[in-house]
Amino acid sequence: MHIPDGFLSPQTYLPAYAVAAVAWAWAAKGLRETLDETTVPRLAMLTALAYGLGLVMVPIPGGTSGHALGIALLALVFGVRLAFAAYSLVLLLQSLFFGAGGITALAVNALAIGLVGAAAAVATRKLLKGLGDTVSIGAAAWVSVVVSGLVVAVVLGIQPIIAHRPDGTPLFFPFGLAVTLPAVLIPHAIIGVGEAVLTVLILRYVKARKWALA
Repeated sequence: MHIPDGFLSPQTYLPAYAVAAVAWAWAAKGLRETLDETTVPRLAMLTALAYGLGLVMVPIPGGTSGHALGIALLALVFGVRLAFAAYSLVLLLQSLFFGAGGITALAVNALAIGLVGAAAAVATRKLLKGLGDTVSIGAAAWVSVVVSGLVVAVVLGIQPIIAHRPDGTPLFFPFGLAVTLPAVLIPHAIIGVGEAVLTVLILRYVKARKWALA
C-alpha cells in the first residue's frame, strides 16, 4: 500500500502536501485538550499495533505492496482526527526507519490511508451500526482497506497521464489505471477480510475493558 519515492510526479505530491498540511493542522487543532492520562496510553498502544501491522508487507503487481493497515482500529476508537494524526506519524516513522513508503509520497499515503481510510471506517460503522458490532466493525475495517487501496491505485494509475515525455513515455510510474486498479484492489479486498476479523477481535477486547468507541 505504501507508495515509495520516485513513483509520483511533483505535479502530484506537491499539491498533496498542500492538502495534507491543511489536514494536519486540522488534526492538531485542540489535540492538547483531547489527549489526557487515559487517552494517551490507549492511543499509544493501538498506534504501535498499527505500526507493526503496516510493516508486514507483501509485494503485489502494479508497483506497490499489500499489508494490513490498522487505521480502522484507530478511527473507531479515537475518531477520524486522532486516527489521522497518529497514522501520519506511523507512516513517517516507517518511511524513515524501514523505507516503507517514501518521503515525497508521505502526504499521499497519509491522505489515502490516514484520512480517507479513517473516514470510510467511521462512516461505514455508523451506516451499519444497526446490524450489530460484528458486522459493522468488520465491514468498516474491510472498507477502510479497500477505499485506501482505491485512492492509491488511482493516484498511481494517473501518473502516466500527468507526467510524460512528448512521445508519451511516462516519466514516473509507468502503468495506467487498467493495471493499477485490479493489481491493488484485488489483493487488498482479500487482505481486508483478514483485517476485518482482526479488528473485530481487538475491538471486542477493547469494549470488554470499557473503552468507549468513537
